[in-house]
Amino acid sequence: MTDRFYITTPIYYPNAEPHLGHVYTTLAADAVARYHRLCGRETFFLTGVDEHGIKMVKTAAAAGLEPRELADRTVPVFSSLWKELDITNDDFLRTSEPRHKAAVSQIVSKLLDNGDIYLGAYEGWYDEGQEEFVTETEARHQEFKGAISGKPLQRYREESYFFRLGKYVPRIIEHIKSHPEFVQPESRRNEVLSKLAAGAEDLSISRATLKWGIPMPNDPKHVVYVWIDALCNYITALGYGSADDSRFKKFWPADVHLMGKEILWFHSVYWPAILMALGLELPRKVFAHGWWTSGGRKMSKTLGNYIDLAKIRGVIALHGLDALRFYLLRAAPFGSDLDWTDADVEKSFIELADVVGNCLNRVVKMLHRYRDGVLPQVSSSAEGIDRQLLDQTAALPALLEQAYRNLDLQQAALLPLELARATNGYLEATAPFQLAKDPKQAGRVDEILSRSAAAMYAALLGLLPILPVKAADGLHQLSATGDNLPLSQRFTAPPPAGTRVGQGQALFPKLPPATKPGPA
Repeated sequence: MTDRFYITTPIYYPNAEPHLGHVYTTLAADAVARYHRLCGRETFFLTGVDEHGIKMVKTAAAAGLEPRELADRTVPVFSSLWKELDITNDDFLRTSEPRHKAAVSQIVSKLLDNGDIYLGAYEGWYDEGQEEFVTETEARHQEFKGAISGKPLQRYREESYFFRLGKYVPRIIEHIKSHPEFVQPESRRNEVLSKLAAGAEDLSISRATLKWGIPMPNDPKHVVYVWIDALCNYITALGYGSADDSRFKKFWPADVHLMGKEILWFHSVYWPAILMALGLELPRKVFAHGWWTSGGRKMSKTLGNYIDLAKIRGVIALHGLDALRFYLLRAAPFGSDLDWTDADVEKSFIELADVVGNCLNRVVKMLHRYRDGVLPQVSSSAEGIDRQLLDQTAALPALLEQAYRNLDLQQAALLPLELARATNGYLEATAPFQLAKDPKQAGRVDEILSRSAAAMYAALLGLLPILPVKAADGLHQLSATGDNLPLSQRFTAPPPAGTRVGQGQALFPKLPPATKPGPA
C-alpha cells in the first residue's frame, strides 16, 4: 500500500438527527482511518452533510422554516455527535459552503463544455427518498412505491439538464469487471453488473422547480441537483477546482468510499461516469455495508425497537464508547445485514471483559506476584506449546493488514481477541501459578510470563483502531512505549526484559446486576 490513505463516508442528509446507520458507517470509517494512521500513512478522513434537495425543502416547509434555517439547526447535531464519539475526521464538509459551491460550478461548466450535459425534459416517476427517477418498469415492479422508503412515487414532468450517463456505461462495466476490488462486497458487485447489463438512462442533474441549491452556471433558473452536487464533495473537499489543489493532488484517488448499500448504485455508476467525464482517476474501492434491524424486525418508532441517539448514548453510559465500537464491528461480517439486540450488546461487552481484560489482568498480577512486577529475561528457545502462541502472535500484523485492506472489519476485531483468547488458554495449559511453587521451575515461569505479556501486547496493539482508549490503557499497564512509531515497528518491539509493568486495573469493570439491561 502507499504511504497515504483517503477514506470517506457519504455526506448525510441533515433533515433529521443521526441514527444507528450514520453512527455505524462513521465509526467503521474511523476505525479504518485510525489503523492507517497507526501504520504511519498520511491519512485523510472526510465526512459531512448534503444540505440540498427535495427532502430538505419539504422537511423545512413542514417545520415552517427555510431550508437554510433547518440546515443550520441540524448540521451542528452531526458535527457535535462526531466529536462526542471521538471520530477522527480531518474535514467536515457542508454542501452549502462557498468552497464546495464554487467548485461544483466549475465542474458543471467543464461538463457543459465537454458536451456531457444537455438540456432536455423529463416525465416519469420520481423516488424522493432516493432522489432519483425510476423507469416505468421499475415503478411497476415496486408497486409505484419507493424501493427503500416504501412511500408513493411522485409523477414529475419538467425541463431538466441531463448528464450523458449512457455514454460511459460500457467503460464502467469494463472497469468493474477488470477491477474486482472496485465494488465490494462481491454480492453487491454482482448486483451492480446485473443492473448495468440492462443499460442506464441519462441522468437528470438539475431542477427548475427548486430554488435551494447551487445555480446552474449557464442557466441560473435551474439548480444543480443532488447527485453531481453531493458526489463531487469527495473532490471539492480536497480543493479540486480551487487555487490550492495540493491536497487533491496528494490524496486523490480515494482509497475507500464507504456507505450503506442503498446508495451503492450512485457511487459505483454515477460517480465513476462523472469522474471519467472530468478525466480523473476512479476511486480504488467502493464498499457498501449492510443494514441494521432490531430484534429481527425492521426498525420502527411505532414498534419501539428504533435505535436512536438516546439508545446509543445509553449503551455508552453503561459500557463505554470502546465497547460500542467493538460491538458494532464484531456483530457480523462487514457488508452483511446486522441485527441489534440488547442481549448481544451485553454478550459483546462480557467477551471483552472475560477474554481481553481478564487475560491482561492475570498476566500483570502474576508478574507482580512472582517477579516483583518486572518482565523476566528468557532464552530464544521455545517448547511446542510456546511455539503455537509465538506463531499466532507473529502472524497477527500481516493478518490485520489483510483484514483492513479488504475491509473485513469483523476479522479486524476478532483477530486480536482470538490472540488474547489463545493467551488465556496458554496460561491454563502451562499453569505458571502451579509451577511458581517449585523453585526449580523458575526459568519456565519466566518464559511463560514473558511470552504471555508479549502476546497481550500484540493483541492490544491490534485492538487500538477499534478500542483506542481501552487498548491504550492496557498497553500503559504493560509499560509499553513507542507511541509515535509505526505499527509495524511497535509489533516487533514489545516491552523488553527488565521493564517494570504497572499495577493491574480492570479494563472492563463488570456491571452490578441492578444496572444490567433486560432482554431486547
